[in-house]
Amino acid sequence: MAQEAGRTALVAGGSGLVGSRLLARLLEAGEYARVQAISRRPLPLDHPRLANRVVRFDGGLDSQLKGLQCQDAFCCLGTTIREAGSQQAFRAVDHDLVLQFARLALTGGAERLVVVSSIGADPKSRNFYLRVKGETEQGLVALKPRALDIMAPSMLLGVRRNVRPLEQLAQGLIWLVNPLLLGGLAQYRGIAADTVAAAMLGAARGGRRGVNRYTFQDMRALAASAVRNSSRL
Repeated sequence: MAQEAGRTALVAGGSGLVGSRLLARLLEAGEYARVQAISRRPLPLDHPRLANRVVRFDGGLDSQLKGLQCQDAFCCLGTTIREAGSQQAFRAVDHDLVLQFARLALTGGAERLVVVSSIGADPKSRNFYLRVKGETEQGLVALKPRALDIMAPSMLLGVRRNVRPLEQLAQGLIWLVNPLLLGGLAQYRGIAADTVAAAMLGAARGGRRGVNRYTFQDMRALAASAVRNSSRL
């Protein structure tokens, strides 16, 4: 079902691979009268319905964004251990900052949180990356939002602003491997960042309550529903 017009969306991570595509979709969506994006640096995007708030993520979001309100909050925050420089710095973004954003959004009236996580996220995992992702999901559930939609992609496919040679190679290989991942293994297929972005919009439009987790096939279905609903608005 399509949401009513006049809603406000709040986005974190709008400069990233998924976030930049999500922003474009939200600005095209008829139900959002205003899209508020928080970022470290000004976004290279201008739109009459976009409000870009530049913040210091290490300075406490509450004081910088006091009074911010929204109905739907979308979180695309994330980094890699290599980019962050250490496990501690990685956790500060993918766990601490994500939960801080979620609390801020809920305080501002968010009825729904839509978050990008990872396939295999598990707070008991031996893998540090997946363990942090699992702990983040656990923390989000503990906040008890009215609706929580968790996107759980495997490898994200798409061109980043900062070229990563090894990732480009891996993306080339995943296109060859994807058709071989059948049945229960399909959830590990690489997925286009734009499909994940469309799925996030589809989840917001779907209106499901409670905690919902989406893997490869689910996200493709949500993305398709978002495209269908867009044509009706």
